Order: sequence, then C-alpha cells, then structure tokens
Amino acid sequence: MAHILLAEDDYSMRQFLKLALEKAGHRVEACADGLSALAALDGPESPDLLLTDIVMPGMDGIELAQQAIRKSPALRVMFITGFAAVAMDAQKNYSPAKILSKPFHLNDLVKQVESLLKAA
Repeated sequence: MAHILLAEDDYSMRQFLKLALEKAGHRVEACADGLSALAALDGPESPDLLLTDIVMPGMDGIELAQQAIRKSPALRVMFITGFAAVAMDAQKNYSPAKILSKPFHLNDLVKQVESLLKAA
C-alpha cells in the first residue's frame, strides 16, 4: 500500500491514526510536529501522502504542506483539524487537498486516505 507521513502533535491522536492506517495496510511514519515531519521528507523514500494536523506548535500543517510540496511536487496532502475556520482557509489554498474535521471516525479517515491515494 502507501507510505504515509503523519504529523500530529497530540500523542494519543497520533497513535490512533497510525494504528488505524497500519491496520489498513499502509506504512506510517509518525512525527510529533511539523519540523520533524519536514526533516523526515529528506529520508531515503518519499512518502505518497502527507497527513497533517493544521494547528501544531512550531511549524503548522499549512507551512509544512507548502514546504513539503516544494520538495516533492507529486505529494498528496490531507489536513486534519478541529478548527472549522482554519479548515476553510486551508481549503482555499489547497483545493486538491482533502480536509477532515475532528472528531471523525477512524474508518472515515481510512476511506478518505484511500480515496485520495486512488486519485493520484
């Protein structure tokens, strides 16, 4: 399946997302913030999808996505957020990206990820 780079600052949420995506057959590299996720992009294998929270300390998900796309233009991006206004702003700037608002069911996450990856 796909290689997913996950950036989520909340430890419990990060673990739940990682587990759900791994159970669906994906390989997940989980990072606690945008800066470590950006550094992970320099690894030996490029991810197929960046799944990032929008609101994080340090580098937020929108800045992470901007820099990640510069490094890897074919990278798919999916945002997760609990803030509707932030989600609407991100949608304007990243129209091909998906945005999933918290709270969501893990099955919905997996379906949205797989849909985005199929569109590649």
